[in-house]
Amino acid sequence: GVVDAGNLTALVRAYQSQAPLRLGELWAIPIMLRLTLIENLRRVAYRIAWRSRHRDLAIEWAGRLTDAARDEPRLMMEKLADFVRAEPPLATPFVSELAVNLEGAHPVIGLAIQWIEQMLAETGQSLEAVQQAESQAQAADQISIANSVTSLRELGAIDWRQFVAELSVTEAALRQDPAGVYAALDFYTKDRYRHAVEELARRGRRPEESVAAAAIQLAEARRRDPGCPEHESHVGYFLVDRGRGELARRIGCGGRFCAGLLAGPGRAAFWLYLGGMLSLLALASAPVVRLLAAESSAPDAALWAMVGVLVLAASRTAVSIWHWMVARGVPPRILGRMDFSEGIPDAHRSGVVVPTLLASLEQVDGLLESLERHSLANRVRNLRFGLLTDFVDADAEHHVDDAPLLERARRGIRRLNRQYAEPGPPRFFWLHRPRVWNAGEGVWMGEERKRGKLEAFNQLLLGGDASAFSVVEADLEDLRSLRYVITLDSDTQLPPESGWKLVGTMAHPLNRPEVDPDTGCVIRGHGVLQPRLAVSLPSAQRSPFAACFAGDVGLDPYTREVSNIYHDLFGEGQYVGKGIYEVRAFSAAAGNRFPPNRILSHDLVEGCHARCGFVGDVELIEETPTRYLAAAERRHRWTRGDWQAARWILPSVPGPDGRARRNPLNAAARWLLFDTLRRSLLPPAWLAAFAFALAMPSGAVGAWLAALLAL
Repeated sequence: GVVDAGNLTALVRAYQSQAPLRLGELWAIPIMLRLTLIENLRRVAYRIAWRSRHRDLAIEWAGRLTDAARDEPRLMMEKLADFVRAEPPLATPFVSELAVNLEGAHPVIGLAIQWIEQMLAETGQSLEAVQQAESQAQAADQISIANSVTSLRELGAIDWRQFVAELSVTEAALRQDPAGVYAALDFYTKDRYRHAVEELARRGRRPEESVAAAAIQLAEARRRDPGCPEHESHVGYFLVDRGRGELARRIGCGGRFCAGLLAGPGRAAFWLYLGGMLSLLALASAPVVRLLAAESSAPDAALWAMVGVLVLAASRTAVSIWHWMVARGVPPRILGRMDFSEGIPDAHRSGVVVPTLLASLEQVDGLLESLERHSLANRVRNLRFGLLTDFVDADAEHHVDDAPLLERARRGIRRLNRQYAEPGPPRFFWLHRPRVWNAGEGVWMGEERKRGKLEAFNQLLLGGDASAFSVVEADLEDLRSLRYVITLDSDTQLPPESGWKLVGTMAHPLNRPEVDPDTGCVIRGHGVLQPRLAVSLPSAQRSPFAACFAGDVGLDPYTREVSNIYHDLFGEGQYVGKGIYEVRAFSAAAGNRFPPNRILSHDLVEGCHARCGFVGDVELIEETPTRYLAAAERRHRWTRGDWQAARWILPSVPGPDGRARRNPLNAAARWLLFDTLRRSLLPPAWLAAFAFALAMPSGAVGAWLAALLAL
């Protein structure tokens, strides 16, 4: 018969009433059924080909006999003798086809039919029975092919994710999550939890359902403990987070070694990382340093300076090799996600904002069009879209071109709200700040530029007034209900479904930020998440320079897991200013933290305070510079900002009032800041290293250059 969802589900349920199937066995059902059906089609096709060969042979002999009977009846006996001497196989399709073609063709042909009937009689068969058996066999093959093809179509229409979720005893156990979170997770997060159960069951040689039950018991014990953090009552804490070692010990999985291996990233990971990198650095730089010491005649002070430059240059090779080795041994750290594909819940309302400048009427139109595209690509409930704007710098507070820009933006936002009107508050908003005098820059400008706009916006969301903004085209009560903010640059695209995925990732209980009351920094979870960035295809084709340096462009639908060494090892990644943050935690960690007019590029150091996480399975699309000068200017701006944040590597840092205070950043965050400085020094270090050849004897220049090229 036909295999469909109904009879297959009934069969699996009946089987599992006697012996539960493992997750891998359930997922193997569609593969094995398809293989079986295709194998059945192969067998039937082989039989059809076999019958076809015998029918062709029968048609050939029938043609010979009928031609002889019609043209020269006297030779009919000779042809019949040839037929008998050939000893054709009296297979069912041969006999049936031969009888059909000879019947009624010529009176003399009856001799051939009589011979066939006699041969069949010797084996206990009759011509009628053979013909009937052949008809039945052909009908059976036709039904078998029809059922197999229909079954393959039915299997293709089954939602196997739902099938496994309904029938898996492990899934049923995990749905008893005391935190009530598991059922609301997206498929990939659930699948990650199930794979964790499979791995632990395999290591501990326990049934999968017993491992899931043990995780539920541990989570239930945490829920009953009033002093236990809320996230520890979620079953995922014991499957993919720091509680996994405790679960491993509970089920007898590998003892201490396994428990330590499965634990989350800790302080030891940083020192292990640093020790391995320094060891490789010593190995990479030792031969070149030895050659320099042996051949250079420079004074000791200059020699030590040259050694420092060489070690810095060699760090590029050492760090690259070490990161490659770590990526080979440490799997990507994937963050869990809630399934908000049908709409973002009221408790997790979010906004997408674009902090930018109003420069011209054409640019305002482009901003409004971009905002509209973001909205059309992410049409889910409880997601708002807005602009946070300043005027461009000027030598006066007001400019003659300001009013037309404001009017164009106001009309555009109102048009969007009318065009995409829906029940409830408006979907689009716009907040604009006036210019203020900046004595350090000597111009009238938006206070603290992008950082200032976001800080003022965050204060508004946390219940503050709107006095920082001179134009408010928004429902303030609705804005104050926003919990998360997705911030984009004006040239950044938010692809379809990226909005709810980012919000769902931030809303996962294991990712929710926990702020240290003493330092104000996020110490668990993540206050901000950085998605993967890709270059847009059109911008990469605008110039030969862009085509050469853009790298991989466009969306990559086939890649889900991407390694980020810092995030995988330390649980902290690099924030580059385009991502999502939790308003309250981000404001506590990075708001009112830095002295004014001190840091140009603040994203990285803010991400260190808010414990930035990396979301490798969500991509944002950004433009790439099309000219060398534009790329160099952007690189210079980033480098200057990195060096302005260099103070945060030291034990004490300036506060918002300029007074020194204890640096709250951990060692991994400080290394992140230091590493950006190291990378910015690599070009001058390599230039200096090649220039050192001038201080070498003529006979050692070749060896020196070869050693540098080897690095």
